[in-house]
Amino acid sequence: MIKKLFHKLPRKNSKSNLDSAYSSKGKDGADKKSGKLGDAVISSPYSVSYIGYNNPGEKFPRDGNSLSVSYEALPGFREVSNSEKQHLFIRKLNMCCIAFDFMDSTKNLKEKEIKRQTLTELVDYVTSANTKFTEAVMQEVVRMVSANLFRELTPQPCRNKVLESFDLEEEEPAMDPAWSHLQVVYEFLLRFVESSETDAKLAKKYIDPVFVLKLLDLFQSEDPREREYLKSVLHRVYGKFMEEHKIFLVRSLIPLHKPKCLATYHQQLSYSIIQFVEKDCKLADIVIRGLLKYWPITNSSKEIFFLNELEEVLELTQQPEFQRCMVLLFQQIARCLNSLHFQVAERSLFLWNNDHIENLIKQNRKIILPIILPAVERNARHHWNQAVHSLTLNIRKILFDLDPELYKECLSKFQEDESKESERKAKREATWKRLEEIAAMKVASNEPVLVRSGLSG
Repeated sequence: MIKKLFHKLPRKNSKSNLDSAYSSKGKDGADKKSGKLGDAVISSPYSVSYIGYNNPGEKFPRDGNSLSVSYEALPGFREVSNSEKQHLFIRKLNMCCIAFDFMDSTKNLKEKEIKRQTLTELVDYVTSANTKFTEAVMQEVVRMVSANLFRELTPQPCRNKVLESFDLEEEEPAMDPAWSHLQVVYEFLLRFVESSETDAKLAKKYIDPVFVLKLLDLFQSEDPREREYLKSVLHRVYGKFMEEHKIFLVRSLIPLHKPKCLATYHQQLSYSIIQFVEKDCKLADIVIRGLLKYWPITNSSKEIFFLNELEEVLELTQQPEFQRCMVLLFQQIARCLNSLHFQVAERSLFLWNNDHIENLIKQNRKIILPIILPAVERNARHHWNQAVHSLTLNIRKILFDLDPELYKECLSKFQEDESKESERKAKREATWKRLEEIAAMKVASNEPVLVRSGLSG
C-alpha cells in the first residue's frame, strides 16, 4: 500500500542532457533571437521543425493546427509503379510529421483521419517491403517517428495535488487522447525495426543512443498502453542494433561452464545460451568452440551436461557455422564415443537420432567420416557395454549407407594405421624386453647399466 502511495506522488519531468542544447532555442529548436533554426536541430536526424509536403518549396509547420494549405491524402501504393513507391513512401512520411491537437476533439477531424489512414498505409508498406530501405528512407523514418513520439508529456492534475485520501489506487489510468495516432506510429516503428529489409549497420546511424534515451524518457507517460509498446520497441531495438550481448556471451556466460558446480545452474545457463543462438544463428560457432574449450576431461557427469547442450546448439546451427568448427567438434565427439563411461558413449551416439545433425554430417561426410570412423570401429570391436556396442553397430550401418565407397576407403585407411600402430607397439615391446635382459645380465655381473638416449625408440 505504502509503495503504491509513493508511486502516486508527483514526479519531476525527465530531462536528458541534450535538452541543454535547446535551452536558448524555442520549442521547435529555433533560436529566439535570430529566428533561425539552431545548429542542433539541423544536425539531428530526428529533430523536425518544418516538413516539406508535396513539393520541396512547399513548407508546413509541425503543428497541424496552423496549416495554411489543404492537407490531402496522397495516392495509395497500389496506384503507383514499383519504381515510384519509395519516393511516395518518403512523401507519406513527411506528411505524417505534422502533429495535431487532440485536446480539442472538434478540430481538424478530416486531417486527423487522413493522417491515421496514411500511418496505417505506412505500416502495411513496411510489413510487406521486399527491397532494402535506403539511408534516405531511414532518415525520414526516424524523423517522422520523432516528430510524433518525442513530445512534452503533460502531467495529470492528480500529480500536482497533495494526497487527500488513500483511495488513489482506485484511480483510472490516464489515456492519451492522441493514442489513435500514437499507436500506429509505435506499430510502424516496431515493424520497421523487425523488418529484414532494415540494414542494422546503416540504421544505427539514426537509431542511436540519443534516440534510445528519448524513447526511455517516454516511460514517464501516464498511458499504460504507451509504456507497453515502449517495452516491445526497446527490446527489439536492443536485439537488432546493440552488440554488447555478444561480449556478455563470450566473457560471462560461456566461462560459466568451467566450475565444478555446473550442475546446480546448468539448466538456466543452457537455456540462456540457446536463446542467444536462436536469435542469431551466427553465434553457434562461438558457442560450440566455447564448449570445446571448457570440455571436462575427468568429470563424466559434467560431460553429459555438455553433450545435452551441444545437441540443442547443433539443432540451431546452420551450414556455414557448422563447417567452421566441425573438425574440432567431431574430434571431441570421437573421444566421447570411446569413453569407458557408458553413459557418455551412449549420449554421444544419440546425436545421430537428431535429423538436423544427421543431415549436417551427411553434407560434410568427406571430412567427418575419416574423423569419426576409427572411434566407431573401436567401439564395435572392444567396448565393454552391450548397449553402447549395439548402438555403435547401428551408427556404423548409417555411416556405411551414407557413402559406401568413402566408408570402405576410410576403413582401409584405419586398418592400415592400425597395422602400423601394431608394428610400432611390437617394436616398442621388443626394445623394452631387450633392455630388461641387458639389465638382468648387468645385475648378475655387478656392472653398472648405461641407458643411452634414443634406445627406447
